[in-house]
Amino acid sequence: MKKLLSTLFLTFSFLGYFNYTFAQNPKAQLKGKITSEEGQPIAYASIAIMNTTSGIYADSTGNYSLLVPAEQSFVCIVQSVGYVPKKIPLTLKANEVRVLNIKLKVDPNSKLEEVTIKSNKLPSDQVSIFNIPPQAVKTLPTPFGDFNKILATLPGVVSNSELSSSYSVRGGNFDENLVYVNNIEVYRPFLIRAGQQEGLSFINPDLVEKVQFSAGGWQAQYGDKLSSALIIDYKKPKKWAGSASWGLLGGTAHLEGATNNKKFSFVAGVRHKNSQYLLNTLPTSGEYLPRFTDFQGLFRYQFSPNTSLEWLTAYAQNNYFVRPSARQTTFGTLDSPFRLLVAFDGQETMQYTLFQNALKLTHYFGKKLRTEWLVSGMNTREREFVEVEGGYRLCDIVPDPSNNTNRCVAERSIGTIYESARNRLQATIISAANRNSWNIDNNHLIEFGVRYNAENIQDVLDEYSFIDSSDFVTPTVAIDNDLSLVSHRVSGYLQHSFNIKDIHTINYGVRFGYWTVNQEFLVSPRLQYAFAPRWKRPTVFKASIGVYQQPPFYRELRDRQGNLNLNLKAQQSLHIIGGVESSFKVGDRNFKWTAEGYYKYIQNAVPYDIDNVRIRYFAENNATAFAAGLDVRISGEFIKGSESWFSLGIMNVREDLEGDNQGYIRRPTDQRVTFAAYFEDYLPNNPTFRAYINLIYGTGLPFGPPNNDEFRSALNGRAYRRLDVGFSKVISFDQIKLGSARILKSLWIGLEVLNILGVENTISYNWITDTNTRQYAIPNTLSTRFLNLRLIGNF
Repeated sequence: MKKLLSTLFLTFSFLGYFNYTFAQNPKAQLKGKITSEEGQPIAYASIAIMNTTSGIYADSTGNYSLLVPAEQSFVCIVQSVGYVPKKIPLTLKANEVRVLNIKLKVDPNSKLEEVTIKSNKLPSDQVSIFNIPPQAVKTLPTPFGDFNKILATLPGVVSNSELSSSYSVRGGNFDENLVYVNNIEVYRPFLIRAGQQEGLSFINPDLVEKVQFSAGGWQAQYGDKLSSALIIDYKKPKKWAGSASWGLLGGTAHLEGATNNKKFSFVAGVRHKNSQYLLNTLPTSGEYLPRFTDFQGLFRYQFSPNTSLEWLTAYAQNNYFVRPSARQTTFGTLDSPFRLLVAFDGQETMQYTLFQNALKLTHYFGKKLRTEWLVSGMNTREREFVEVEGGYRLCDIVPDPSNNTNRCVAERSIGTIYESARNRLQATIISAANRNSWNIDNNHLIEFGVRYNAENIQDVLDEYSFIDSSDFVTPTVAIDNDLSLVSHRVSGYLQHSFNIKDIHTINYGVRFGYWTVNQEFLVSPRLQYAFAPRWKRPTVFKASIGVYQQPPFYRELRDRQGNLNLNLKAQQSLHIIGGVESSFKVGDRNFKWTAEGYYKYIQNAVPYDIDNVRIRYFAENNATAFAAGLDVRISGEFIKGSESWFSLGIMNVREDLEGDNQGYIRRPTDQRVTFAAYFEDYLPNNPTFRAYINLIYGTGLPFGPPNNDEFRSALNGRAYRRLDVGFSKVISFDQIKLGSARILKSLWIGLEVLNILGVENTISYNWITDTNTRQYAIPNTLSTRFLNLRLIGNF
């Protein structure tokens, strides 16, 4: 702690020197409302000071508040998708508060954006939809800058490992989440069993323009999963720009631009992750060599005002290697403490290579009808090689005052743990789809589409493990299978949205689907309703009811013994959601709070257990389940000119297995209470100095002995507690130029103290049996405190 405080003192002294050297002029405030020419609020429009990194997004009602330099001339640029950007030259006096209401013109050359705006006339009227400011993803203090970590700050979302990009929503699991990029569905790897083996999530934050996240009750146009839908729009740049970043755990670079005639535009980025330094803080010491690199690009060509073509390409390469050497874990209670000592021999390798490509052709028939044709393909090749043997010793410990340590006084068990795996998987998914949007008039919108998938999965499983403990050997896993699955899917949707006097908004629709393996035809009706009374304080009451059915994918078909159940049926869930969203002001600061209650009843549920991030399915429709809870979130300008939010989730998730005679028990994702906060602050006289807080708390998850259905979820794990703190300084460069162009616009310098409290959070458990056949759950903990430095240059 003394070293940490010394480091922080030196860092702040250095930043203080920067603050003195690059001191800014006194500040002023600019606030107002951004609307269309017809006076309609433009939600989440951006307003920024040109040639700097200072800028914010308006709220859902178009209101904004921005700190600007005083006593000097500058130019504000206001932008929103589908509108002509507006540049406004300004000069404000020190401490002046100026009200500036801004009207934007619809861009006549942006037909795509025009229809998109009409189809989401009231975006906040959709149930369980959260709009996430893209800039918050870059400043959130996290180890790797992974996009999915911003989701963990939302109510109902659970992510209990800083090493993993996986998340669960309202009691679901990691495989129940939809992810779309520009209406193209993306996938995650199959064989990952531990968070430290993962690369980064598919979403590249440098390329993101708009983020919407639905925690349930989404419309029929989105696919067949049970828990959530993440809808991402990548940028459509109109000028050249780029960025590069570096940190102790990796780096990124991106470039975007457009030709002079605006017909061709692109955005592309590369990311590299190296978690070696962070993995060295894990309880298992050894040689860690993790490497992840990916490239993504979105290229767009506008053939005519009515026709455009987009190409999305992605490549990811992940190599994880570890040669463990030793581990020491102390656990138990104050009255009965224990210690596990393990010496390892062997190594573990996890590799995967993922390609994904997609083409999207968009055409407008007049101003009413838009149609999209999409063709995409995904191929992943994954390999897992494990050959590790560990000799362990479990003993009782007592304090040793002479050297302020604990020493072993009695041995409980001595034995050997052996794990071997040689698994290979190759999957190819080809998809073709058509999506259509028909604006009948300003109040009615019809959307419909159809999709075809061809899937080919080859899986070779060869793994076994055992524990040689107290004179007897207990096999834990023994699988030797060569599996193959070729299948075809067809799905589609039809929905109608309309509003009545801008007070009542109704969306109703239906999805259908068919899978050739189990020959099951699915029909899923859905209904959403929103009521927005004309109150002084903008308020929307929401309700949703619908059927959500998830046909089995490959992971659900494979049971714990490595066999495929081709007769497995779709899991069926009924979502019932009700909530309210209200915007309000405290002085001149904007706030919004949302509250939603939900109930999900699941039939034909497929039970599963979770070990770290690996899901082991029972591959049987032999359970019913439910999830009920309440999500609350408040966001706004707790500090003037910056957006922060606090989220609270309370839920109860249970399932009842047929024939176990135990009734309803907790599901593996039943985290009763979660609390998350993202908070941003800055120095009042110099907002280029900022501080960020990322706080997550979640009560313990249930767990039990492996392969023992009688005691599934019988125990309660430790609570997850994590506090990450970041500090940053932005330096603007006005003098460094190459000809008439600036080489570097700004430099963002960030210092992050990750897991500042040093909490040893538990992700999973190993089980050891002593000479008296008593079993002990040995916690596997995550990373400890880590100091990270990041630099981001914008040009």
